[in-house]
Amino acid sequence: MLLVDFTTLPADILAAVRGTDPLEVAGVVTGIVCVWLAARSHIWNFPVAIVSCGFYLFVFTRARLYSDAGLQLAFIGLAIYGWWAWLRRQRQGSPPGPHPEATAVALPITRTAAGLWALLLSAGAAYALGAGYLFATHTDAALPYYDSATTAISLVAQYQLSRRKIENWLLWIGVDVVYVGIYWHRGLALTSLLYAVYLGLAAYGYWQWLREARTSKVSV
Repeated sequence: MLLVDFTTLPADILAAVRGTDPLEVAGVVTGIVCVWLAARSHIWNFPVAIVSCGFYLFVFTRARLYSDAGLQLAFIGLAIYGWWAWLRRQRQGSPPGPHPEATAVALPITRTAAGLWALLLSAGAAYALGAGYLFATHTDAALPYYDSATTAISLVAQYQLSRRKIENWLLWIGVDVVYVGIYWHRGLALTSLLYAVYLGLAAYGYWQWLREARTSKVSV
């Protein structure tokens, strides 16, 4: 089980942060910027995400969280796709002429259809069970089933973010709670704190997107 001794938590946090690898610090800073930009519906969340995921690819590999390391490659691919999808929508929504306005139309915020939910959840469950078994039996992976399950949920959430499906924030809220415990357990104290910040940002993102949808008179 992932247990935390709250009586020594402040001292443990301070000691762990002091010994944090600079690469992890870079991943934390760019990660916070990325999620903040996503919550504000800013397209620059995607290039910042690519940089942050590059840092964490190395951080998670060294921590033997192989599924999370592979997740960074998938995140990079989804970030490239999301960047393209948002840019494409903006170009379609821009007024004609050589100087389109900066306030081009973004992808609309929508809910995930039942059919898409079924597809995403089935694929996520298959990955979590399959990858968890492979990592548990064929590698020295730490927490293989926790790692694989959170990876699967994160992939579903990132795809929904790329398509501006509002439920992505609810998935991030749930998975961030688990990530706080996993990363603390693996000695990644600053990353554990980062995911506590992500938890708050995900709640803010959900509220912000709801407000944006209502302002745009989109039913969510």
